[in-house]
Amino acid sequence: MGLLTGVLTLPLAPVRGLVWVADRLYEEAYRQTLSPEAARRQLSVALRDLEEGRLTEEEYDEVEAGLLPLMQQPGPAAPGTRSAPPSGEEA
Repeated sequence: MGLLTGVLTLPLAPVRGLVWVADRLYEEAYRQTLSPEAARRQLSVALRDLEEGRLTEEEYDEVEAGLLPLMQQPGPAAPGTRSAPPSGEEA
């Protein structure tokens, strides 16, 4: 059955490849911008800018207020992974 499925779904190969590339782009974008690690890096840069006089206290507070929620909440599930269905439902 694997060979037959492979032959029948061959026209979908470009779509599967595009979805794979989109998933990798999403993962990298998340890692660089929305992950807790990225938020920590941005906050450390803002703190350094505050110490060096490039930011005012108010500007730093705005940056910190925007980044703290990112640091405290878990991010979205990685693409391609499935979360467990709610109890009572089947996958």
